[in-house]
Amino acid sequence: MNEPAHGPDPRPAPVLITEAAPSYDDQLASRKRRYIIMMLCRIPCLVLAGLTYHTWWLAITFLVISVPLPWIAVLIANDRPARKSEDANRYQREAKQIEHRDHPVIEG
Repeated sequence: MNEPAHGPDPRPAPVLITEAAPSYDDQLASRKRRYIIMMLCRIPCLVLAGLTYHTWWLAITFLVISVPLPWIAVLIANDRPARKSEDANRYQREAKQIEHRDHPVIEG
């Protein structure tokens, strides 16, 4: 909002000084959210199985889909978050030379 009149900030991106993972609370909230979503997907499958009991093969299909969902939800919720591949802006020192020119070699 308070951008200078001469345009965007010309400074380089900040240097990353840590590779800290998300906090435990953030990870737990994410895992709970994934578990709830998976379990909520099971409810429509069970309802559709009940509504389509006249077409037995369709009802069985919905039941077969809903049976492994709790197991899958637990596995996904208990899995640790994947490590992010970040292109970190790390400080890199420029290589310095003593002199920039070639020196003639005198053989004797």
